[in-house]
Amino acid sequence: MAHALMFQGTGSDVGKSVLVAGLCRAARLRGLKVMPFKPQNMSNNAAVADPDEDGIGGEIGRAQGLQALACGVPPSVHMNPVLLKPQSETGSQVVVQGKVFGTARGRDYQALKPQLLEAVLDSFAKVCANADLVLVEGAGSPAEVNLRAGDIANMGFATRARVPVVLVGDIDRGGVIASLVGTHAILAPQDRAMIEGYLINKFRGDQSLFDEGLKIISSHTGWRSFGVLPFLEMVRRLPAEDSVALERRASPKGGGRITIAVPVLGRIANFDDLDPLAAEEEVDLIYVRKGERLPVDCALVILPGSKSTLADLAQLRANGWDHDLDQHHRRGGRIIGICGGFQILGTLVRDPEGIEGSIREAQGLGLLNVQTVMEGEKITRNVEAMLADGNLPLNNVQLEGYEIHLGRTSGPDCARPMAYIDGRPDGAVSPDGRVSGCYLHGIFGSALYRSALLESLGARSSGGEHLALVETALDELAAKMEDCLDVSALLGVAREV
Repeated sequence: MAHALMFQGTGSDVGKSVLVAGLCRAARLRGLKVMPFKPQNMSNNAAVADPDEDGIGGEIGRAQGLQALACGVPPSVHMNPVLLKPQSETGSQVVVQGKVFGTARGRDYQALKPQLLEAVLDSFAKVCANADLVLVEGAGSPAEVNLRAGDIANMGFATRARVPVVLVGDIDRGGVIASLVGTHAILAPQDRAMIEGYLINKFRGDQSLFDEGLKIISSHTGWRSFGVLPFLEMVRRLPAEDSVALERRASPKGGGRITIAVPVLGRIANFDDLDPLAAEEEVDLIYVRKGERLPVDCALVILPGSKSTLADLAQLRANGWDHDLDQHHRRGGRIIGICGGFQILGTLVRDPEGIEGSIREAQGLGLLNVQTVMEGEKITRNVEAMLADGNLPLNNVQLEGYEIHLGRTSGPDCARPMAYIDGRPDGAVSPDGRVSGCYLHGIFGSALYRSALLESLGARSSGGEHLALVETALDELAAKMEDCLDVSALLGVAREV
């Protein structure tokens, strides 16, 4: 039988995803067959799981994709059976076991939870059937006791599946003593009994200065400490779970030979596409936020994926970035759109069935002569592709990537595809070769393509495969966890399920 252990946080964004990934790698290096699991995730950063032996595939949270990589196993839809993809301030697309289940506003979703719990428990059983150890990640915080009724993400799952819990506190944001002690105070007795102990994350400076803090927490809660993990730089080399991480990403120090600008739209999705470019020494990758202008000296602007193309197109215009992009193009600059960004670059986007919301049609930026119609079944698949952008010094580059999108795009510029996916043309390139777009995620992870692109812009690439950097960061993270945490004790409290 598998053993399981769950990590819950005193709040959102305390580092649970990264901690689980690091512990997954540490357990794997100890010879265990380990699997990740997250009952419910909310993120527009998604990964694609190929169909399993039962033919079930689809999308899961990007964090569970990373955790599967840390375990050395293929991602499965059962690792994240419920994925919420925000489409507006009040509503989300609901993905269950990899497939779109529907859309729901916040209050409506609460009513769905009892029905979704059965899918969660079914997926958990399937993950446990193939593992020695299952490491479970919670969502948000169990201290949100107003949401405890029908909960499937934290204590509702832990109590039902009988999985012990370790609570994670983020000291970098301040108030970690109060957050841990306060969580203990507010939990119901049966939920409090599930917690085996706690750990502190993101500590900066001399850890001995917090020795008294650990004593205070333990004396008020009766929980054991599993250790203190410092603020870790290698985490920046790992894919971020959601757009909250963008708020913390500092502007580059400067000194790169070229600048690449990325407008940060409200429903930005799968922006880890850009991580390989951010890692390049000769590139200053700048995330441009609301109220800021696109830099006039940038060599390339990238429009990344979007969960709500029409809403983000409206926001792009409201920020004045449409004018900035037009001027950038007139100055001879390059523009690349990925997925939703590709759709925005066209002349028209139509949503006749209201799949994305109340906006049914909008004029695109007109930088590519293509039109998009939101219709048909959502495409989610891993693919093999060949890049075919004849504007680059290197052509016909083979790579692996993935698709996650609604919509069909067509038009004259599609006669010049940016890529071939499984042999079929995808995307479009403008007649002048300076604007291009496609539905293929993962293109910048190809060392050959990235090198050719940067060379065409006047910079040199390190030439390394980005996946190797991620693997190295996971190994470093696991080693640091072994040094700073009592990993043996953590694994020891995992319970047979």
